Amino acid sequence: MNLRIGLLNLPNLLTLARIAAVPIVVILLLSDSRVSSMWAAAIFGLAAVTDFIDGWLARKWGVVTVLGKFLDPLADKLIVMAALIMLIPLDRVPAWAVFVILAREMIVTGLRSIASSEGIIIDASDLGKYKTIYQMIAIPGLMLHYDYYWFFGLEWGAFQVNMHNFGIFFFAIAFVLTLWSGIDYLQKFFRVFAR
Repeated sequence: MNLRIGLLNLPNLLTLARIAAVPIVVILLLSDSRVSSMWAAAIFGLAAVTDFIDGWLARKWGVVTVLGKFLDPLADKLIVMAALIMLIPLDRVPAWAVFVILAREMIVTGLRSIASSEGIIIDASDLGKYKTIYQMIAIPGLMLHYDYYWFFGLEWGAFQVNMHNFGIFFFAIAFVLTLWSGIDYLQKFFRVFAR
């Protein structure tokens, strides 16, 4: 299969759309206005949804490609890290935590490359998948940042929700899972190479 055929399927196109969303999110987060934050959160949220759809479609239609396996995690890392880095100057996320997350991603990617060069595939753990899910929930909350009223129906009424606190809560869970999944990956890597 040549590269063009491998590229031109809906799951890969959704992944490429997620990569294309990165500069848009970055530009929107240059401003800390409520409107710009809402647009950034909406685009990021849409990109997060495509992350789940493209993998599901690729498996369902049997169009899992080597290119898709490379692009999908790359797209995730690009949009998550770009968003987190842009949230630092807006004072919505601690810089040290973003550094730890970035370091973990670089270490795991490096170890994966080493394993791959030896013909060894170390599968992503469920911890890594949960980490991604919590990041995809936390980041739009951190982008929205401000207080919003959410209407939950006539019975419950409307509630004011501080989206920054919402985002930080899920970010803390994602941070713990980031460390845990990183340690788990290191253990798997050294276990495989200790044989």
